[in-house]
Amino acid sequence: MSDTESGSPAEATQAAEGPTVIVGTTAGTVSVEDLTEALMDVVDPELGIDVVNLGLIYGIHIDESDVATIDMTLTSAACPLTDVIEDQARTATDGLVKDLRINWVWMPPWGPDKITDDGRDQLRALGFNV
Repeated sequence: MSDTESGSPAEATQAAEGPTVIVGTTAGTVSVEDLTEALMDVVDPELGIDVVNLGLIYGIHIDESDVATIDMTLTSAACPLTDVIEDQARTATDGLVKDLRINWVWMPPWGPDKITDDGRDQLRALGFNV
């Protein structure tokens, strides 16, 4: 991922306390931080934790027309719930961006090391040992 896109200012945002850093670019009127905040309403249906704190968002790019492209992965490439997550993401960002595109990526593979501290706390509260 590049730090600039079409000469627009680059933004990098820390999703939450922890190891996950979402790299993004903004050319339009919506900030990477605002979109990241909205995506915290998108919950992984199997784990019950939002996709930001799970570390599933690798990058956010917003073009000059406020069309957002999100580089996102899943905990498993075989996950059958991509449609559910895409629907939630569209609902969460409705009115914030003009369109939302999800670019499903598998490299680097997701691992528990990408979960934020907040995500780990939430998983522990659900009984997971992380």
